[in-house]
Amino acid sequence: MTLLHTPPTELPADWYGAAPAPIGVDQAFNGYVAATVVHTLDRLGVLDRLADDPRLDIPEFVRGAGPAVRERIVREVLRAAAVCGWLRLEDDGDTAVLTDAGRDTVRMRGYFTWAVGGYSDLFAGASRLATGQATFGDDLLRDEAMVALGSGQNDRSFMANTLDDVLAGIDFHTLADLGSGISARVSRIVGGRPGTRGLGLDISGPATELGRRTIADAGLENRVRAVQADVLDVCHREAHRDAIAEVDTVMSFFLLHDLLADPDTRPHLFTRLREAFPAARTFVLADTMLRPDAEGSSTLPVFSLGYELAHALMGVPLHTKETYEELFAGAGLHPVRTVAFGTPHSWLYVLEAR
Repeated sequence: MTLLHTPPTELPADWYGAAPAPIGVDQAFNGYVAATVVHTLDRLGVLDRLADDPRLDIPEFVRGAGPAVRERIVREVLRAAAVCGWLRLEDDGDTAVLTDAGRDTVRMRGYFTWAVGGYSDLFAGASRLATGQATFGDDLLRDEAMVALGSGQNDRSFMANTLDDVLAGIDFHTLADLGSGISARVSRIVGGRPGTRGLGLDISGPATELGRRTIADAGLENRVRAVQADVLDVCHREAHRDAIAEVDTVMSFFLLHDLLADPDTRPHLFTRLREAFPAARTFVLADTMLRPDAEGSSTLPVFSLGYELAHALMGVPLHTKETYEELFAGAGLHPVRTVAFGTPHSWLYVLEAR
């Protein structure tokens, strides 16, 4: 079995695959500013309003947003969005109308929550990391709640229908979601499947706290639990042992690359996962994988560059699809279904334990 043991800072020059067409300076600069505009509008609640109704009465929105909201700033951010072509301003600037391009932006806002909300400090601090003035995890942190929120937004936009189709063919009673973030996914799945129960497991305290609110808002407190825990050690915690013993199906989305980061434990990861959930016979696992060197695309897809760079800065190596499949086989996990899953270079596997 050949596995990737090289840390990302020592990867060969073709780590990012075949070179696409150069990004112009204007695209790079305007794209940076535009990304902050999308994230600001999302955090203000503007994108939620526009998703429900493509015409936004700006003065009415500001009045409803609370006395501390500054109308001048809101208008300037909306004007920037109009310059980007996502909105049209009508009625002397008092009405914002969503364009077709704006609808695509609303649908893809999770990428901006992830990047601007979750990783902006890390990206901005890359020079400090390079010069040894900062260390990730000590001086520079990601916003875990924003990373979880962005993942939840993308789940609803790109992945929910695919996952529902896959899960429709799986008979489960108790479902564990590893790296569950804000527990939006496990709540949605269990909420739509009467008689089932769910556990949302995440190591992040802020994400778990948001998860408990998500579960409560869905009215599922008697069927779904959000637990802050290391997913591989949760079986050793007395408080959760009974719940873990009932889990017959395990799912995990976009956590595996973090669990695979340590080269010493990497070859045994999926064996440990099976041991942590001894009653589980079905594993539904998805991750974003390293872009193939031979991809040869003339343009960069959304997300890939940010995903690769963020993990390189954090010291988390990424792996090819072939490496994942070798590791699955080594742990006795056999794919019964493999489908493309939402974001670029992301794959969803249904595996059976034998």
